Parts: sequence; structure tokens; C-alpha cells
Amino acid sequence: MVKIRLSRFGATHNPHYRIVVTDARRPRDGGYIENLGHYDPRKTTENYLKVNAERAAYWIAQGAQPTQTARRLLKSQGVKVA
Repeated sequence: MVKIRLSRFGATHNPHYRIVVTDARRPRDGGYIENLGHYDPRKTTENYLKVNAERAAYWIAQGAQPTQTARRLLKSQGVKVA
């Protein structure tokens, strides 16, 4: 199954996440199919959440299942999640 989920990067105690499309069997920080955007949970910058809404909608239409956190972030950016 293809999933839309968060992949962690960044330093210790300074998490940043990529919003990625990946195979569910891959490790959290393993390879991914496509990068849809990024998220900074600490909100250290003005642009702490960026999502390519067009590509996210495409992947959802193709059957990709977002995780709960990814679903919340996508909805906040106006992406229709079934």
C-alpha cells in the first residue's frame, strides 16, 4: 500500500519532517516515491508548513492513504482528504 506520511530529518531536539509518498513497508526515514512538502512542528519560521496540494490530491486520487498527522496537515492546507 502507498502511504502519505512524515519522514523525520533535522538535528537532535530540532525535528523537521518531510511529507512524503512512500510504500508502507519502507522504514520511516527510508527511500520515498515523492516529496510533497515539509513541516516544522516547532514553528521556528513563518513558513513552517508547505505542501504541494496539487500533487497531494493526485496521490490521494490514486489511492494513497495519509496517516492521521499527514491527514491533519493536508486538511489545513485545503487538500480534500476522503
